[in-house]
Amino acid sequence: MLTFQPAKPNQLDAIMTIENQGFTPDEAATKPSMAERIDRISDTFIVASQDQQVLGYVVGPASDERYLSDNLYDHLTANNPADRYQTVLSLAVAKDARDQHIGSQLLAELAKVARAQNRTTITLTCLKKLVPFYERNGYVNEGVSDSAHAGETWYNMVKTL
Repeated sequence: MLTFQPAKPNQLDAIMTIENQGFTPDEAATKPSMAERIDRISDTFIVASQDQQVLGYVVGPASDERYLSDNLYDHLTANNPADRYQTVLSLAVAKDARDQHIGSQLLAELAKVARAQNRTTITLTCLKKLVPFYERNGYVNEGVSDSAHAGETWYNMVKTL
């Protein structure tokens, strides 16, 4: 049975394995950055696991801006209860656990947490190939992002809660 809970420091190695399976070296978070996320925003860092094995995760800080800015990847503060937006910096599923709808379930869990924290919207950026996945999960493509992260073209995806 799949369970969802906040990320814990002892899961960092498993999380980094999944991060590096899901993103190129230029796109992926560093281990110190991911450890900082676990430390500062564990309330919005959700891990999916089965029998103690991490199968995927979703993470992002609260924000007062509709769209992600690249500085969110570099500097992180604790979630501010007044912020209206929930961001997604990373959503990744272990290679051997894909095609089981775990990514969609993680997005649903994050939406529950965001609603409980009185956020009105979830916002993220994704590559063009992932736009249909997010649209199936209720997100709207609001066009090309200003992000220059990893030298890629990113799309702003927004879901109203």
